[in-house]
This record gives sequence, C-alpha cells and structure tokens, in this order.
Amino acid sequence: MDRVVTALADQHTELAGLVGGLDEAGWQTPSRCEGWSVSDVVLHLAQTDDMALASLEGRLSGWTEVMVEAGATNVDEGAGLMVERERGASGAEVFERWRTGAHSLVDAFEAGDLSRKVTWVVGELSARTLASTRLAECWIHTGDVAAGLGVELEPTDRLWHIARLAWRTLPYAFASAGRTLSGPVVFQLRAPNGDLWTFEADDAEDAPLRTTVEGDALELCQVAGRRIPGAESDLGAEGPDAEAVLDLVRTFA
Repeated sequence: MDRVVTALADQHTELAGLVGGLDEAGWQTPSRCEGWSVSDVVLHLAQTDDMALASLEGRLSGWTEVMVEAGATNVDEGAGLMVERERGASGAEVFERWRTGAHSLVDAFEAGDLSRKVTWVVGELSARTLASTRLAECWIHTGDVAAGLGVELEPTDRLWHIARLAWRTLPYAFASAGRTLSGPVVFQLRAPNGDLWTFEADDAEDAPLRTTVEGDALELCQVAGRRIPGAESDLGAEGPDAEAVLDLVRTFA
C-alpha cells in the first residue's frame, strides 16, 4: 500500500478509537468546530469521503449538483448545508456510515493508479493528492473531536504528508487569494520525533526571493487547517512572502 494511503487508513483508525465506544450523549458533545457536535463532524467526514469516492469513480458531478440545489455558493457553505440536511441519525448510525465509507475509500485508493488525474472541487488533481487531502481533513477533524471530548492526541509522522500538501499547494492558496508568490517557499519543520523535515524545490537554495518557514510540524499543520492563526503561532518566517504564507497556507479547498 502507498505510504499516504497507509497514513489515511491509520488516521481512520485513530478517529474510530475516539468515537467507537461513545454513547449518544457523547456523540452530541460539542466539538471544536463551532455549532457542530461530534456526530456532525463525523457526518461531515462521511459525506466528504463519499464525495472523494465519487471522484475516484468519475461521478462527482452528482455531488456538486446536490450542493448547488441546496443553495451553496462556496465549498464551506456547501459542507454546512449538507450536514444540516442529513443531521438527525443516531451516533451509531453515523459511525457505521463513516466507517463503511472510509473503508471503501481506502480500498479504492489502493486498487487504482494514484498518479491518474481525477476531478475534485478545486479542479483536476492526482489521486495521490486527493488521498493527501482526505488525510489532512480527517486529521484536523479528529483533533476537533478530541478537543470536544477532552482527549489529548500525540502527533505522529502522518503529519509529513499534511505538511507536504500545505507546501505543495501554496501556489493554489495564493491564487485563490488573488496573489502571486514572489519566489520559492521552503519549509524546515521539526517532526514529532525530533527529526528535521525540509520541503523545498530543487532551485530554491539559490533563489534571491525565497521565503523560509521554520518551526514545529504540528503547529504548521494546525495553521494550514485554520485552527491557529499564522500570526499567533510560534512559526518563524523570513522572506518577501513571510507574512502572506502564514496567512494563506491551507490544506483544504
């Protein structure tokens, strides 16, 4: 199994361990996502995993039509409307739906060519990149659930894939904000085990307008997941795009 698909399956296992034994009161516990219970968060993951599976199977257009019919004008609004539309099932039913869909999604990633292009909400991307986005979303929402339940999670090396996704999609993040990078961006991040993770393009070392971001990989992923404002983090950034990178870096559409 490809490393990122293995990481996605492991992230599913961590979330299942958090919620699998909850009673109904536990499922209704408020999560870190404002206005969403633990059940709502897992329902959202079930819905977006269904969308990812539809993408891999070439039938995503049906899902986007549903969002438009619901009145969504952007991805975030669509996600909220979809949760409102299907909210109300028991925690056990939500869990079974998510777990079944998560298994099907991992199987689909494992069975297909990860280099092939598929359609997602942001346009075309590789199936491997789609797997990385699903990992990033499941990870950040696992944290949302854990925060609601008062559980502290230990960071793992799965963060490597999420940090790399954040680094690789910076051009998209800047373009979405109507901006252009001045030059290459280098991430030098401290891994959970103390190692140094460096993400940089081959020509970045000699580039005169490069921006370098340094700090903890966990914190970078939390900033990219919009759980910590970049300006309030302990990440250090130097270069022409230092402030903008910390403000715009993201791991979602």
